[in-house]
Amino acid sequence: MTVHHYEIRIAGVVPPGALADFEHLSSYDQPVQTVVHGPLRDQAALRRFLDRLQVFGVKVLEVRRLRVCRPPRRPG
Repeated sequence: MTVHHYEIRIAGVVPPGALADFEHLSSYDQPVQTVVHGPLRDQAALRRFLDRLQVFGVKVLEVRRLRVCRPPRRPG
């Protein structure tokens, strides 16, 4: 099974609990958005995470599958 790494940009700040059950994902805040990144094992896991964000009323700005397995560089 191939695990893909994703970068998901979210408007504002990720609410507490939104990353629960997704222990392999991490996030950092930028001025007006949060970047969540990490491995998700398949499309079903990606869909579950996006559904979780919808429950919290979070606006997803962008979803990208990364070509490399390292996390994006943090600003600053």
